[in-house]
Amino acid sequence: MDRKAIKKIFDFLETNESKASWEYKILYDLDNIKDNELIIDGNLNLSNKIITSLPDGLQVGGSLWLDDCKSLTSLPDGLQVGGNLDLRGCIRLTSLPDGLQVGGNLWLVDCISLISLPDGLEVGGDLCLNGCISLTSLPDGLQVVGDLYLEGCICLKSLPDELQVGDDLYLEGCKSLTGLPDGLQVGGYLDMSKCINLTSLPDGLRVGGDLCLFGCKSLTSLPDGLQFGGSLRLTSCKSLISLPDGLQVGGDLWLDYCKNLTSLPDGLQVGGDLYLATTPLAKYTDGELLKMIGSIGYVSEEIKR
Repeated sequence: MDRKAIKKIFDFLETNESKASWEYKILYDLDNIKDNELIIDGNLNLSNKIITSLPDGLQVGGSLWLDDCKSLTSLPDGLQVGGNLDLRGCIRLTSLPDGLQVGGNLWLVDCISLISLPDGLEVGGDLCLNGCISLTSLPDGLQVVGDLYLEGCICLKSLPDELQVGDDLYLEGCKSLTGLPDGLQVGGYLDMSKCINLTSLPDGLRVGGDLCLFGCKSLTSLPDGLQFGGSLRLTSCKSLISLPDGLQVGGDLWLDYCKNLTSLPDGLQVGGDLYLATTPLAKYTDGELLKMIGSIGYVSEEIKR
């Protein structure tokens, strides 16, 4: 084990703790440090430490924990982390370095000064940006293998073209978001609850799981050819006036509190329950509603008012 590499890290870190304490912490967490390099094969835990930056050339084969390092302002160029990178609560961090590679999850929860992410960012697991209230955009061509969390990113105005999310996409409370990019593909669940300025969805949107648009009060319609794999929740979409003909819902369809929705589309198919509480449609009988959606339409379970 190369003591020079350890000392180089010690000399760089600004901390109130003694070097002996740092050395014990690192030796306890690491499996091996390669000779004459800042390459760590194991994990590096620097949580809640008083540091402003890290040395250039640092590579961590396991996970790197920097959560609650409230003085951290930057990360080194070329940083590579084979496992998870935890930056939760790094409130002074404004950006990430170009070429950052994270083999596992990247957690940036409540990084309130973070403005943007670098082009070419690679994340092998989940990317969590909840509470990044200064974030205005994401890099073009971003691909996330796991889940993408953007809840409460109140300044986020748009998503990049050709964004691909392998699992779930969470956008609840993104108040500045007015639409989604063409070609968006989400492998799992798409949650856009309380995106109050969302006015439309793009043609060709594909969602593998449920689609939740609860409280999207500016949304007036849905695109033709919308594809999703589960339930559709449109609760409290107060400006919604129509649904596309031929809409197919594999699970439940929630239209409760859609106060301006006065009709159902021709050919509507619902695999589960249909919720109509506090809508103009609640006054119709089941027979009248089924007649309204045409001969090929159906509701397989129950109409709930």
